[in-house]
Formats: sequence, C-alpha cells, structure tokens
Amino acid sequence: MSDGERTVSPAPAPVDDGRVPSDPPVVEATGIVKRFGPTVALNGARMTIRPGETHALVGRNGAGKSTLVSVLTGLQAPDEGTVTFGGEPAPRVTDRDAWRRRVACVYQKSTIIPTLTVAENLFLNRHDHGRSRLISWQATRRRAQDVLSTWAVDVDPQAPAGDLSVEQRQFVEIARALSFGARFIILDEPTAQLDAAAINRLFDRIRDLQRQGVTFLFISHHLQEIYEICDMVTVFRDARHIVTAPVAELPRADLVAAMTGEAAADRRGERAGTLDPGATAALSVSALRGDAYHDVSFRIGAGEIVGLAGAAGSGRTEVAETVVGLRTATAGEVEIAGHRPRPGSVPAALAAGAGFVPQDRHHQGFVPDMSIADNATLSVPRRLGPNGFLSRGRRDRIARSLIENLAIKTPGPELPVSALSGGNQQKVVMARALADDPRLLVLINPTAGVDVRSKEFLLGKVQETAETGTGVLIASDELDDLRMCDRVLVMFQGRVTSEIARGWHDHDLVAAMEGVDLHA
Repeated sequence: MSDGERTVSPAPAPVDDGRVPSDPPVVEATGIVKRFGPTVALNGARMTIRPGETHALVGRNGAGKSTLVSVLTGLQAPDEGTVTFGGEPAPRVTDRDAWRRRVACVYQKSTIIPTLTVAENLFLNRHDHGRSRLISWQATRRRAQDVLSTWAVDVDPQAPAGDLSVEQRQFVEIARALSFGARFIILDEPTAQLDAAAINRLFDRIRDLQRQGVTFLFISHHLQEIYEICDMVTVFRDARHIVTAPVAELPRADLVAAMTGEAAADRRGERAGTLDPGATAALSVSALRGDAYHDVSFRIGAGEIVGLAGAAGSGRTEVAETVVGLRTATAGEVEIAGHRPRPGSVPAALAAGAGFVPQDRHHQGFVPDMSIADNATLSVPRRLGPNGFLSRGRRDRIARSLIENLAIKTPGPELPVSALSGGNQQKVVMARALADDPRLLVLINPTAGVDVRSKEFLLGKVQETAETGTGVLIASDELDDLRMCDRVLVMFQGRVTSEIARGWHDHDLVAAMEGVDLHA
C-alpha cells in the first residue's frame, strides 16, 4: 500500500456459542473514486463496516468524509468503485426508497421541520389515509407513538418539533430512519451541540440500539468520543484511506498522526510566561448576576488564558456573552482593559478592547454570502476609510494580512465565506476577532466542528495572541480547548464552584463540571 496506508484487521468476534459469524458486511465500499471537476474528492477510498459495530470515520476537513457519506447514502454516484449492502449491490441512485431501507444519516444540522409535530415529521409524505383519501391524523399519531415506543424515544408525538431539545430531535431522526427499515445509521457530528450529560445519554442509546442489531458509522472531531463509544476506526486523509483498526489497538497519538500526517502538539506543558502583575487587568467581572448565573466574580490578567468550563446550563456561555455585550446582566459590573462598556452593547465591548468568537459561527459568526474581506473587517469600519466611506483597497490590504496570519486557504479575499471549509470559516471568525488587536479575546467553543489540524492551528493562534499580552477567556466544555489555560474556572448550576490550575487530569475537570466531588 502506498502513502502510508495500512489496515489493522481484527480477528472476527465470536458469537455466543464460540462460532465466528459469517454475515457479510453491513456496508462495504471498495475503490471509490469521486471527482468534482479537477478536484479529486475520493481517490480509491474504501471502508468495511461489520454488523452491530460502531465504526468511527475521522479525518480533517477535505479528507473526503462528507463525500464518502454522500456515496454511502446514495446522494452521489461514484465515478469508480462499488458499494454493497449486506453483500448485495447498492440500489440505483434514483431509487430513494430502497436507499432509505438500507441507510440513513442524522446530520449535524437537523432535518426536522420545526413547524410540524413530531408525528408529522416521522411520517412526512407517508401519512395514513382514510377511505376518503384524506389523511388520518389519528392513525398517523398512533403509528408515531408505536415507533417512538419501539425505539424508547420519550417524546410526545403531538409536540411541535420546534419545542424539542437538540438531543430529542436527534432521537426523533434516528427513530424516523429506523421506521423506514434501515438498520445502518450514520451519525454526523452528533455531539457538537450537546452537553456532557446529553452525550452520555446519546451513547447509552447507541449501545442499546447496537444490542438490537443497529450498526453505526460515527463521524466526530472529538477523539475522546471515538475511544469511548466506537469499536473500529477508519482514518481518511487527502481523499485516501489511511488506516482501519480496532480503537483499543490504536493509541491516540497514532490516530492523530494518521489524521494530520504529523504528531499532535502537547499543550499540557508549561506556557511561556508573559503575565505582568502590574498591568491593567484584561477583564474584571464583579458580582455578576443574570438569568442563568449568580454572583460570578473573576479577573483575567494581561497575557493570561483563563478557561470557563461547565456543562450546558451551567451558565458559562451566558457569562461569556454578557462580557461581550450579547446579554445584559441584572446586577454586577464588567470592566474590559480598565473601561466599563455600556451593558448589553457589543459595539461598546469591542470599543473597550474586546475581540469575540461566538459559539455558533453559522448563525452568529459570519455572513455566508459576503466575502472573506468583508467578514474579516466587519468590526473595524473606522480602519477602512474616513467618514464612513469604505476603501476597497484598504479593506483588501487588511484582509490579506489577516488571511496570511490565520493561514486561510482561499484564492483571494473576494471569495464568499460560504465557499470555505468549516475550519477555514472558523479562521475567518477568528481573524475578525483579532483584527483590532484586542486587549481581551473572548472565545466560546472556538474549535466546535473543525478538523484536528484547524483545531491545533486555532489554539496555537490563541496562545500566540496571549503571548503578546492579550488576556483570553475560553468558555467551553471541550477539554482540548481548555488544556492551554493557566487556570480553569468551573461553573455548575450558575455559579463558579471551583478553580483548577493547569496540569489537571481529565477526570477531575469532568467531575467538577458535572458537580461531582471525587474527594467526598
């Protein structure tokens, strides 16, 4: 095999009576080639998934994961290669019903229609009809309840889908896929919007469904999840298959090396000290109160990186959003670099010296149809020309500098942000946050949904920024985001409950985030 490709093949697992199962793979893709014009999205890719396993597919953005999913779900026909389900050739691309009976994908962006009820979503375009050919809503609700009960989804079939949590929507989508007859489910970044408790519940459901004969392909950028829930892992890089191995036999360092072509950086080591105790604090929060948090006080020194950790509902995101003016506290004060910005005003926070990366780049981070240049300079209009007039030349010079600084892969600053990969989109958001040389950088889940190499780059840029004297606040429940922090403040049920110095162990931080005292 070329390009470092290898396959670590486990011995087939024996069934209960000791026999080796002879069932064909649930799905097998062999020699898949897919081109889009001059771009080769898949180059001889392959994957084999056995019945009942949870198989991870990992790789950085551009590795070919999404294209393989589109081939495995019948949305794209490969230019070369074959796909089989249970040893039988895949259906014709036009036979959508046949594909739905074999495979379904639960995407990171929900396909549930919020204005319809759960039952209507479950049986959209396949409702029960009475003798008059009118839809029998009673029968549809009854069928929906049967499906939800069969797969242990505790949701009211008459509830508006828009009222469901992210976790509930995912379970409804899984139930909908199973109702078509599919027993092979692709989960695309299923934990991206879930807190730790919801992730645990999702993993419990996956294990339950495995025991009922459902097979999963699990796609995630969070490597700790791969080791927690998956049996096998396949790595793609640069449109090619690199390695397939049992998760238990592939050390994390080897997995990262396969994904990136280089060893992952260890951010546990000591960070170059740049703290100046005599300098004005980058951020001072005093007795802050709001709907989701109570009596929050802390300080971030110039050049200090502080984490704000906690599960969803802990108040960490709300505190960070209050600091930058997205929310208004009911009491308390926020001081940025010696200035007290007007509460509830993002422009005032930016003017005081803050830079900001919001938690959802798609809805808060950028305008998709605008260019990279316009997105990256949205927060610095005064630098683009006098008296409110915009100089395109000045804008493009600033944008090119930011593109180079953030290593954004683009042919030029005029490209719409929507044309970039997820990792490069997040770099544009980070570029805007750094465009005015902030004294305080506030980041909420800064590496959510980006590939490993982009994650390493973004976190490296955060560290580099802190070394220039900028204070950094990272609000996240992603452990890799927090490893570089000088200290981590843990929030639970709206209060800061502990402060943990750098060098922490994962289980200690996770326990604190879940409100568990390991030393009690």
